[in-house]
Amino acid sequence: MSAVAAPASVLDHDVWEVIDNSVDDVPGGGSRRRLRSVPVQAGPVPKRAAGHPLSLGRDARARLGGAVRALLDVDGLDGAVDAVRLAVLVLASRTPSETGVVEIRTSELGRWIGASVSYMASDVVPGLRRSGVVSVETAEGDYGQDVGLECKVVPLWDAQGVLGHPLRLAKKEYVTLKRLLEAVMGPGWKHRDGRVSPAGLIGTRTGRGAATDRLALLLLVLEARESGRVRLCGGSVDTKRGRAAATLARLMGCTAAAAAGILGRLEGRELVFRVRLGTASGLANRSRLLVPAVAAAHGRGGAGVVREDRAEALEPVFSERGVAAGHSEPSQSDEDPQVSDAPVADEMDVAGPHVAAALHTDHPSLATPRSSLSLSGGFSGEGRGGEGRRPERVCVRENQAVDSQTGIAGAESSVAGDGPLRGEKPKESPIDERVVQRTAGAGAGSQPKAAGWEKAQQRRRVALPAELRLRVALRPVSWLWERLSGWQQDQVEAAVKAELAQLTGLGVAREGAPRLLADRLTDRLAETGGEAMVTGPYGWLIRRGLPQRRACSHRKCDDGVRLDTGEGCENCGNVIHLRRAWRARIGADIDRELPGLADGERRRVLEERLRERTAIEAEDLALRQEQARAERARREAARAEAAEQAERERQATADADAVRQALACEDCGRGRAAGLCEACDHLRQTEALIGEAGLLAAARVADLSNPASIAAAVAGARAAIEDITAAGWQEFLQITDVATLEADPQAAADAYAFTAFQAGQLAVGAYQDDALAVLRRTSEAEVEARRAYRAEQGRPWFRNHPTGADAVAAATNAADTARERVAEHLLSARLKQLHERSAGPARRPASWAERLPGLAGRLLGCDANGPVIA
Repeated sequence: MSAVAAPASVLDHDVWEVIDNSVDDVPGGGSRRRLRSVPVQAGPVPKRAAGHPLSLGRDARARLGGAVRALLDVDGLDGAVDAVRLAVLVLASRTPSETGVVEIRTSELGRWIGASVSYMASDVVPGLRRSGVVSVETAEGDYGQDVGLECKVVPLWDAQGVLGHPLRLAKKEYVTLKRLLEAVMGPGWKHRDGRVSPAGLIGTRTGRGAATDRLALLLLVLEARESGRVRLCGGSVDTKRGRAAATLARLMGCTAAAAAGILGRLEGRELVFRVRLGTASGLANRSRLLVPAVAAAHGRGGAGVVREDRAEALEPVFSERGVAAGHSEPSQSDEDPQVSDAPVADEMDVAGPHVAAALHTDHPSLATPRSSLSLSGGFSGEGRGGEGRRPERVCVRENQAVDSQTGIAGAESSVAGDGPLRGEKPKESPIDERVVQRTAGAGAGSQPKAAGWEKAQQRRRVALPAELRLRVALRPVSWLWERLSGWQQDQVEAAVKAELAQLTGLGVAREGAPRLLADRLTDRLAETGGEAMVTGPYGWLIRRGLPQRRACSHRKCDDGVRLDTGEGCENCGNVIHLRRAWRARIGADIDRELPGLADGERRRVLEERLRERTAIEAEDLALRQEQARAERARREAARAEAAEQAERERQATADADAVRQALACEDCGRGRAAGLCEACDHLRQTEALIGEAGLLAAARVADLSNPASIAAAVAGARAAIEDITAAGWQEFLQITDVATLEADPQAAADAYAFTAFQAGQLAVGAYQDDALAVLRRTSEAEVEARRAYRAEQGRPWFRNHPTGADAVAAATNAADTARERVAEHLLSARLKQLHERSAGPARRPASWAERLPGLAGRLLGCDANGPVIA
């Protein structure tokens, strides 16, 4: 009872540590444990760091092993080569839990599975497509090869909505699987800053059979327990190959002979051991299959592993017949006790250390092996509100007053109140509430965020823009894109569109502009040292990554490369050539002026003169830039003045047109008719057409030497046009409302004038056709037609057979053309003659002697002192 009634000071400053002792046995046959009082660790409990990727817990190993086996057992991978199966596992480990889409280069995936680029292109990528397990979208290179892959493991993504599915992995499980594959088969990387990430256990194995060996080692690691031992299959096996080969054959789905070859290669690299246990009589005992890297990750050396296996030879773990290797249930734990000291109660009364996070990898202890202060095993009061109290025992506070509601003793902690040791149903722990509050506070951040910032974060897009041109251009900086806020992503997207438009304006093909911009971003990242060296993604993209950097004055130059051709900039080459020429010239001047100088002195003088030359070029450049600015200002001023002059002329034209529109008709006096109304304009044009039709009629039938004949022809044409006009007007009246025309006489006049105009146009066309038809039958036209006919028959290609069908047809066509030309010429000549007759003789202007008497008789408009008005 003294131990039960321990003072409060002891309870406050001591903790009880559960100590395992498997040697002391109770009379009933069960193992016993005991408690030992240890001092409370001073200060806060240290956080546990991430352990070795190979030190998986029992549940994590079973969870990941089940997911790997489920992926390998899908129907699409039946009969697939091991390289395709391993590629599916690599893509699954790199799958983002948010999108499920993996973006990886073909060469990088080949490094993960130990395959060459050609083998990836010919076997692996087509195999992934044929399987249907992975949806593959490729990005083609310059020669049509698949340089980039955008993959989604379909079973893995489809299982996300199925509760309890082995492929329904959480985000932390994806991370654990990726770290495991990196430790087993990571290819290794050399970073730009000099850091080197070493390759995994079998990461250097490449070539033929590399994918098979890597897949085998991964499956063995997932089946290995903390001691490094792999549970062997039961039942009868091929004694020539051994139980270890049979176990691996069942895991890989291959023959025992092939599995034996795989084990031989892995043993050659000292990645697995096949240990044959000995007996007291010296005869061979059962074999063990060990993965030493797993044992080392759990803190057990290779020699110790072998000794442990020899010591546990009588342990009946592998004697069951017909049990497969690790496919039915998780393997048992081989954990070492923290301390082995005095006995306590039965082990079923105390929670083991593996009751912590089951799906997380084990973490190494922060304390030394000989220390008893480790608080990471689930003991010693860890997680009890930071007070370090030891766990409550059954009989504590049995004789103390209890609070009315909570049942908590007045002098004790609230945590130690209604505990499970009292046999009562526990309430929600205050510690859980504080943990929830602390987690929410950490998620919200230590500093308040503005509403606009949170809105921008909500609009933030993890994936690249949906537009294909933008995705291609931004693919090299996809990691930087994910670090941008929503507003910054909008600004970068607009900047990319502007750069693409600028590249298109510089002569770059529209379909090649995104690839060119992606190459620019890749080169700029290489200059910076990689994406990890970019501290401000938005500023780097806007001011350094995207803008064009011209190394010379050429507008298509970008870092010394022509944007339109992709070749070196000739202008930059000229600049470099000129600088080298000046350096050689200045060096020759120094040798001529100052012979015998030492190398150091000559270099100093050369550099000084080069600086002077550079200063002169800078002054000349500044002068030329100033002149260019002045010339540009002059041109802009001239353009502005020309624009003002054009505006003034336009305004003057508009004013004149307004004045002209306000004028009345000269013929009928209608107001605002622009000097001539529509009806009068049509009447004038009709009169001109009647005169032209009369001349055409006279040219057709009249004797040009007889004025009476000409007048009769003109009068006949006028009468015919008037008749046509009258007939057209009657037809118009039949289809028009006469009352409307009577109500608007002006509209009726306009309609009649237009009808007469149309009649004149039709008459002119008809008289011209008749005149040409008559003139084509004249003697002059016939003579010219016969000449053209004979000339066509006499051409070299018709000379041997001038009367053939082709020759006659060509000659007839030539004669008709000649006859038409003659008729047109005769009509033009006759019309000219008729125009001269109708115009009459030219009047001679009156002389000043004849004009002055008339002017002298006119009166002045004012007196002699005022202005004279004519």
